[in-house]
Amino acid sequence: MSDDIHALSGAYAVDALDDIERAQFERHLAGCEACREEVDGLRETAALLAETTMTTPSAELRDRVLAGIATVRPLPPVVPPHAPTGEGLPASPAPTTPSTRGPRRRWLTMVAAAAAVMAVGVGGTVVAQQPWSEDSSEAPRLSAVDRIKAADDVQTFRHRFPDGAEAVLYRSPSLNEAVVVTHDMGPAPDGKVYQAWLQHDDTMVSAGLMPEGPDNVVPLQGDPATADGFGITVEPAGGSVVPSKEKPVLLVEFT
Repeated sequence: MSDDIHALSGAYAVDALDDIERAQFERHLAGCEACREEVDGLRETAALLAETTMTTPSAELRDRVLAGIATVRPLPPVVPPHAPTGEGLPASPAPTTPSTRGPRRRWLTMVAAAAAVMAVGVGGTVVAQQPWSEDSSEAPRLSAVDRIKAADDVQTFRHRFPDGAEAVLYRSPSLNEAVVVTHDMGPAPDGKVYQAWLQHDDTMVSAGLMPEGPDNVVPLQGDPATADGFGITVEPAGGSVVPSKEKPVLLVEFT
């Protein structure tokens, strides 16, 4: 996974990610202590800002802040060279040094400015604005599910489990994207995880581990456009290279 994933900590803290980015970042967050600390600090600052009494700024100040914020680009937290960034790996404690505090101060300044712009623009109602966008006129991005649903070739595969849980797969070959949405899905057995797979001919290729929790939006890794099918299996913690021989939780054939 690219180091750019660290730069999403600020957007995650203020709930400005779409579904696919949020799912990717939450998997990364489980193994990155630096990002967890960054998110905690940013949320504390956002909470303090929410309690601050806002005064009505002049029109000139509002226009100047709105014009300037579009040029602000967030910096990712400094991650020590030995800190793992892979999914599911144990994180090493990040040393507290001046070099790790600098980026956080810049992040807090950026979030404070962004929060001020949000409050100025709507009289105290928070709006999801992406301060890292270089084009302030860009329309809000669709969520992963909505983007795939809007595709002309979208395919929907819905499966209801005996206990009432549901898994819905949305796939668009033209976008080469697929996402699984789960509702009320029970937990994997102790010491196990759910793992998603894409079938290519007679080979099952891992499409990523599914996060814990009954309700999730899980973007599939790999190449869903050329896949013949999809499956969910129960695997040992950390996942498997090939599916276990246990009966799959779900198998879907693409038609």
